Amino acid sequence: MTIDIEHSDGICILRCKGRLASGPELEYMQARLEHIKVIACRRLLADFSEVSSIGSMGVGFLVAVFTSVMRNGGGRFILTGVQPFVRQVLEITRLDTVIPMARDVASGLETLSAEAAPV
Repeated sequence: MTIDIEHSDGICILRCKGRLASGPELEYMQARLEHIKVIACRRLLADFSEVSSIGSMGVGFLVAVFTSVMRNGGGRFILTGVQPFVRQVLEITRLDTVIPMARDVASGLETLSAEAAPV
């Protein structure tokens, strides 16, 4: 599993790859979560297009990142590229009713950019 963090036009892009499941990656996931908190992303796009499966530890990580971003005043979060097995887990946990999702990175970025545009 890898979790990379990029910045683009005031948006943090979290690119997750592999299996987000229990195992020796716990410390790695905690370190990445702490990094996200330190950089205080107000708008974050989580790209899950290369996440093949997700377990309870991965669900916990996703919820922690979502909570961290949303606690920032005016924080926005969007999850993109969710694969069928991961979507099933999100549906079972009902996170699909809480976490906004977009089909792909381009549409997710468009949504986050539109939300930040002044009226």
